[in-house]
Amino acid sequence: MLDANLKAQLKSYLERVTQPIEIVASLDDGAKSQEMLALLQDVVSLTTLITLKTDGDDARKPSFSINRPGADISLRFAGIPMGHEFTSLVLALLQVVATRRRPVSR
Repeated sequence: MLDANLKAQLKSYLERVTQPIEIVASLDDGAKSQEMLALLQDVVSLTTLITLKTDGDDARKPSFSINRPGADISLRFAGIPMGHEFTSLVLALLQVVATRRRPVSR
């Protein structure tokens, strides 16, 4: 979904990721869900520190959350973040790992 130039730029930003990130997608059978899945697969392909799960159960579809395992931070995007929203996605990925780790209450 991302062109080669954008992938190269994103890869350079993702080199700053130092902790695991999990993306959890809530998808349906629609075309927009397939577009979102393609975008998320492109992102995940650029670093081994980001994993993708497609078993999300959010009522808003397509949507996805960005989580840091073991921390109480989670950001959610509803719809496909393209155009100026793509910058927000990149910043969200970097912010999730920059936020201080706090134990999750259970």
